[in-house]
Amino acid sequence: MDLHQLFVFTKVVEHKNFSKAADDIFLSQSTVSSHIKSLEKSLNLKLFDREGRDTLLTPHGERLYQWAQKILLLKDEALLDIKSEMMDFRGMVKIATSSVPGSFIIPNIIKNFNHVHPNISFHISESSSKKGVEHVLNRSVDIGILGEKYENEKLCYLPLKKEKLVLITSNELEFKGPVCLEEIIKYPLIMRSSDSGTRSLVNKFLEKKKISKEHLHTVVYTDSGNSLIQFVKQNIGISIISEIAAQEFAAANLIHLYEIEDFYDERFFYLVYHKNKTLSLAAKLFIENVKKLEKDTY
Repeated sequence: MDLHQLFVFTKVVEHKNFSKAADDIFLSQSTVSSHIKSLEKSLNLKLFDREGRDTLLTPHGERLYQWAQKILLLKDEALLDIKSEMMDFRGMVKIATSSVPGSFIIPNIIKNFNHVHPNISFHISESSSKKGVEHVLNRSVDIGILGEKYENEKLCYLPLKKEKLVLITSNELEFKGPVCLEEIIKYPLIMRSSDSGTRSLVNKFLEKKKISKEHLHTVVYTDSGNSLIQFVKQNIGISIISEIAAQEFAAANLIHLYEIEDFYDERFFYLVYHKNKTLSLAAKLFIENVKKLEKDTY
């Protein structure tokens, strides 16, 4: 089997679409189709079925995909082994992240990693923690970095950073902290989307205090942590958010930050990957670097 054909095959599998795979690897759609036809001809097997706009794997295609990942990984490991400098290694790591680690954790991790592997690049997609873990489960990304842990026997988690939630307000409002929840819910609220790790922790706190959602005056729901802070700055409402996300803005005197009374729950941000996905060498190197960074930090 031709290694380049196998590489093209894995990209079609991951994108479920010939056109998107072609865009990803800078080939024409006709060239991608030609590679797949040649691979099917050499194996005398059908690898894909068409269903609407999606390109779905046949059972033979599914088995080949598992082998293709292993073969391409072995090729990368061989090249790395015979190169005199590890810094020559090239690759791509696909990461799904929620908004807080995407803005405040990942940049520092990548900066540290790129000192050792400057030729490895990253594709980062930002969404809620719940959507991020779905991307990990369907294997469309190598790694997730999320603000909540979703139990699943197929997932492996690595704790990264512990943090807590805080109250933020515009500079037009002042409280004497720590602020109790009963006082907070008197004001208009800016809330994260229901799939976010922050929202999940806030909901647990509300349940603990026996406060129903009907008692809240929520004026804006948003998927974006940065948008949320802008709404608060404009005094449209107040919000409970990640302390990591709030600290920089509070230090610049753009918002006020307060502790929340009786809110002792802390959370971790996690790196997560699929146990049954054969990770690329670039993704493996990245995970090992994160483990080392966390060990040195703590």
